[in-house]
Amino acid sequence: MRELNITAREEGQRLDKILSKYLNKAPKSFLYKMLRKKNIKLNGKKATGNEKLSKGDQVCIYLAEDTISKFREEVRAGKQKLKLDILYEDDNVIMVNKPWGILSQKSKSEDISINDQIIPYAVNQGLISEKELQVVKPSICNRLDRNTTGIIICGISMEGLQTMAEMLKNRDMEKYYLCIVKGKLNKPQKVSAYLRKDEKTNKVTVSKQEIFGGNHIETAYEPVISNDEFTLLKVKLITGKTHQIRAHLASIGHPLIGDFKYGDRKINQQMKQRFGLKDQLLHCQEIVFPKHIKTCSNLSGKRIQAPLPKRFETIKQELFGRDL
Repeated sequence: MRELNITAREEGQRLDKILSKYLNKAPKSFLYKMLRKKNIKLNGKKATGNEKLSKGDQVCIYLAEDTISKFREEVRAGKQKLKLDILYEDDNVIMVNKPWGILSQKSKSEDISINDQIIPYAVNQGLISEKELQVVKPSICNRLDRNTTGIIICGISMEGLQTMAEMLKNRDMEKYYLCIVKGKLNKPQKVSAYLRKDEKTNKVTVSKQEIFGGNHIETAYEPVISNDEFTLLKVKLITGKTHQIRAHLASIGHPLIGDFKYGDRKINQQMKQRFGLKDQLLHCQEIVFPKHIKTCSNLSGKRIQAPLPKRFETIKQELFGRDL
């Protein structure tokens, strides 16, 4: 028999979710069968699995040790392979400044990503114990493309994961990006369109008219500085879809420099020869949390900022002047 005593880190999860994490090799049908047969109880009583757990709850698993061993693989923190640039940290949430060329989430087992480096970092910092890892998995809450830099939000506790996911879903925080685009833009503007993703090519199409299978998108931008050839833009994501900034700005004639997927080939070749730039220059610079929303962390009204990568800073100074 095993006992799981729910702490503040795990509360808020459904019982069936926490059982799936603890007995992580067991099919869901087995878990629900054990609940029906009262081989798994919540606070000494029969449970269905959809109960939301609170601090102090006790989950008892009345199974033989060999059965538990069969359906359970111990979760280990692993080694820290990537030094994380931490912008903010508390018991529930950390904010990481993602560097260029690193995945947000691994696509192959040998990949190194921000997501798989959060757990060893959190354990090493004492933010979570290996025992707590058996029922809570710290992970990223938003993603950036491999070659986009800047802020990634990561949840450590269950409350942190759920709160950040809800805020991102409801667009309760403001996200700002910096990029350099082709052409001169003189005034702030908000643009709307429809975006459709082709899963086979991992490329999106943007149209002013509604398109079948498309999602409505909104992007706001404000010129920071410009010359006759380029503009440094501060972009606010109102909606957040795949490649939205890159494809939306390209669709209105102002593609990002270095973006070989959606950009201007001639300018990109010039940027490649001049700076060695082979990908989009896009940086998630700032996230602003509203004052009126109560979060699990002390984030109400906070402004989290990520400094520009050296490469971005160098190109910005070369294109617009070193007095910036």
